[in-house]
Amino acid sequence: MKKDPFRLTPYQVQWLMVVGFVTVGYALYVRYLAIELSTVTLACDAGLQSYLCKARSVATYLFRNSVFGIVAVIVAVLHVMRPSIVLLTVGLIAAGAGIVLYNVALSGIAIGLLILGFARPAPATV
Repeated sequence: MKKDPFRLTPYQVQWLMVVGFVTVGYALYVRYLAIELSTVTLACDAGLQSYLCKARSVATYLFRNSVFGIVAVIVAVLHVMRPSIVLLTVGLIAAGAGIVLYNVALSGIAIGLLILGFARPAPATV
């Protein structure tokens, strides 16, 4: 029995484009307007309690511990073993945020594995 490779429908491609642009856009916002902007950094370190400071502290904790890259690699390996749109979406979110937020090495490996998942056959449906 021949299995077809994992293919995306046009709606799934549009969904992934929206998710990817939103993820990378928000990661760029947090990186350049919260983490690297000195006035925001000084205000947050002085004790300002705002949404931006909370997002900054969460993002800083996650990229210091390589959470984005580790999650992206784990999900990408799962996607290579059993391709699905859910794993591809989660992997794209984690890898996109990881590339922008200083976890480039692990997130780059994850992107390669996510692409490699298209060479695998799709799981059989019953």
